[in-house]
Amino acid sequence: MLTINRLNNFSYVIVTLLTLSVSIVSAETPASANDYKFTKLSKPVQAPGFNLEDMDGNKQSLKQYEGKVVVINFWATWCPPCVHEMPSMESLYQKFKDKSFVVLGINQWEDEEKVFSFMGQIKKAPTFPILFDPDSKISAAYGVKGLPSSYIVDKQGNIVYRATGGRDFTHPAVEQLIESLL
Repeated sequence: MLTINRLNNFSYVIVTLLTLSVSIVSAETPASANDYKFTKLSKPVQAPGFNLEDMDGNKQSLKQYEGKVVVINFWATWCPPCVHEMPSMESLYQKFKDKSFVVLGINQWEDEEKVFSFMGQIKKAPTFPILFDPDSKISAAYGVKGLPSSYIVDKQGNIVYRATGGRDFTHPAVEQLIESLL
């Protein structure tokens, strides 16, 4: 019995190391041809509302962005694809922020100190709001299955597109999608 437990623990360690190495390689690998695609929902779904704290300790709600197109991105500092896509989300935000558009980065499971420290280590910190979902209640409401996960909410407050995995938000098809919703 003890040998089986050791074997199971060893297998767990090997699987964990392989998963981490694949994540690290994928963070450094250029985006594939499909890394810009979003799945259109067959029927728009009302986006679950939320009230979350931002990095300054202020409460922000989805309701305050009513009438805007919103990209909601669930992410974490330990997630290489999340980190990899952050600059392209910032570029998309900068391009459309004056046209009723916003990006909301919702961090999972981490505290403000960890995220603030992380922001100081990356080349260009995002200027869009970073919110905290420490117990993942909001990600559960959105049905997040993995990180990063992104949802595009239209001006009526409906989720109309979604994607799991890192995306190139500067791809012309993504920009065209946002333009069509504005």
